[in-house]
Amino acid sequence: MATRMREKTAKRHENADRRPHAVARYVRVAPRKVRAVVNLIRGKSVKEAEAILMLTPRGATEPVMKVLKSASANAQNNLEMNPDDLFVAEAYADQGPTLMRYRPRAHGRASRIRKRTSHITIVLDQQAK
Repeated sequence: MATRMREKTAKRHENADRRPHAVARYVRVAPRKVRAVVNLIRGKSVKEAEAILMLTPRGATEPVMKVLKSASANAQNNLEMNPDDLFVAEAYADQGPTLMRYRPRAHGRASRIRKRTSHITIVLDQQAK
């Protein structure tokens, strides 16, 4: 069952994506709201993306900004990349688990409240010179 496990693991690590990235999981903002913010910064340079997020009046900008700064720091500290040459190659928000809550309604009934969570991923890359 565990045939050539070390070789397979080495091969997987060798082929791993070498681009800097950061992921925030279980963020308590609906993915639909996060996607509206993430679509604004996709393809932009890191400096330009930070400026856009600073001036965007949406609730999801704070966690997206945090993930962007984390990805930029990962590029600078772990992979020794110049932060001025980086741009947002991929940015997406996937749906996380939904918290179910109930609200009392008329005639003894209850209605469900869905508190949605999201997983925010940002992948950076260097611009071709």
